[in-house]
Amino acid sequence: MSSTVFILNGPNLNLLGTREPEIYGSTTLAEIEAQCLELADVLGFEIVFRQSNHEGDLVDWLHEAQAAGAKAVLVNAAAYTHTSIALLDAAKAIAVPVIEIHLSDPRTREDFRHVSYIGEACVDTVQGMGPGSYTEGLKRASRL
Repeated sequence: MSSTVFILNGPNLNLLGTREPEIYGSTTLAEIEAQCLELADVLGFEIVFRQSNHEGDLVDWLHEAQAAGAKAVLVNAAAYTHTSIALLDAAKAIAVPVIEIHLSDPRTREDFRHVSYIGEACVDTVQGMGPGSYTEGLKRASRL
């Protein structure tokens, strides 16, 4: 097993910082990546940090994490959390532990956001901590 943690981000997260800041805050995805790189260095991890608006890319990256022997995957599937059986199946198909990440707390939002398909295959969920959800997820990955 390597010391690499994949951090995968789904649709519209490229717009963080300007997209609905009352829900998602004003921190950009690049700033979250920088925070993760800093903490990963302290924890002794390498990270692969990616974002795509395309479901298949996320599926492929989950497979890639398995092939690379990654220590863990943090995934913020964004809206795909509530719709994607493909991501659920991909997460179930790999041996790498997956931790679900959310900036907001989906349980306090619209009813359709209360369902997490990918969460069924995850070993943990971190939500509602804003950008801190990512760094908390890395800390939890360090204990796996």
